[in-house]
Amino acid sequence: MEAAAAATLRKRALSVHTGSNGTTLAAAAAGELVSPSARLVEDFYIVVVIGIATPVNLPVARAGIESQLARYPRFRSIQVKDGSGNPRWVPTTVNLDHHIIYPKLDAAAVARDPDKAVEDYVATLSTLPMDESRPLWEFHVLDFPTSEAAATTAIRVHHSLGDGMSLLTLLMACTRSAADPARLPAMPPPPTTRTGAIWERPRPPLSAGAMAFLAWAWSFVVLAWHTVVDVVSFFATILFLRDPHTLFKRVNHGARQRKRLVHRGLSLDDVKFVKNAMNCACVNMIESGKESDVKWGNELGFIILPFHIGLHDDPLQYVRKAKKIVDRKKSSLEVVFTHLSAEVILKIFGLKVEFCGHPVVFIAPSGYGPPEALTVNFQSYVNAMMVNLAVDEAQFPDSHDLLDDFVESLNLIRGAASSLGKNHKND
Repeated sequence: MEAAAAATLRKRALSVHTGSNGTTLAAAAAGELVSPSARLVEDFYIVVVIGIATPVNLPVARAGIESQLARYPRFRSIQVKDGSGNPRWVPTTVNLDHHIIYPKLDAAAVARDPDKAVEDYVATLSTLPMDESRPLWEFHVLDFPTSEAAATTAIRVHHSLGDGMSLLTLLMACTRSAADPARLPAMPPPPTTRTGAIWERPRPPLSAGAMAFLAWAWSFVVLAWHTVVDVVSFFATILFLRDPHTLFKRVNHGARQRKRLVHRGLSLDDVKFVKNAMNCACVNMIESGKESDVKWGNELGFIILPFHIGLHDDPLQYVRKAKKIVDRKKSSLEVVFTHLSAEVILKIFGLKVEFCGHPVVFIAPSGYGPPEALTVNFQSYVNAMMVNLAVDEAQFPDSHDLLDDFVESLNLIRGAASSLGKNHKND
């Protein structure tokens, strides 16, 4: 079946690099420069698997894609090098037949295990390049039922079109309420705990007294110190520090190395229960579903979070340790500094509801391209928190066992958090 899927994709011509598609240098020179962040993710791809509650109605889906996605500039542009060799976004004509793909899979394999058929097909996408003479996005429609949905769509997008947040915001802008197709889905209210940038700290009023003013001033000293420590640690890690070898580090770094993308739903209510019990912050990243609020591009920054491997008698100790680290990182400009540094270095040295009339059952975003053997993404939808793994098959052959561990861990942490609440009441 996998060979058939690969053959289906390879029927389309595949180019090696942009700029050799007949576009004139004059058109390239007039296009918008590709940002340094987008150039950093040249080999990165985002894959979003969406479960559909009904069989796919192709005319409706096609009309929805054409009226929504295909009219956004990034989705109707290609990268072309100008006379100086700099890549630029150049508008081009979009032919939906090149972007909506109905693969022909082995019927016997689909009938035997449709869930595995979807999983195997999505895994083949990580081994195949995209045709760079066309806008770098594809809809792969797998129109047969699985244990999760009546049909499945795998959306593959090159990371240069936008980061995960901007692409998911676009998807939200393209969705409609299942109860009222004319209305955008209701968005949660914006967070009230923090507004503005991380370094913005409201100055206390004069009536608060001298101690409040000193505490406010001292917070900037702490912010500066944490930033210096984190930035030094970040570059030391890049230049000469090395992590010990674990399964999370990929052994081989071959081109087009296959990644298996799997997912599992967790109870969002359980996640919220633990959050509230442990007083963890939850920040809403998507503030609006309006098209005008979709900011395109890649806003990439980096922070180093130690990943501790160990056994604790108290399951909540994992949460306490993670919360302590993240709270500390919030008092640092490391992510801002690394974002700016990456852009400067690249500039100097050079070198990723209802949807179109179909009710959505689940959304599972992931991707491939990074050198790690394991990448984890989380996405909440309705009452479920979807855990999405992109794994190196050679190092994680039993990826579903890893998903079982996520489920079991949440159950243990949820149980411990529940006991914690009961103890507080007894006290």
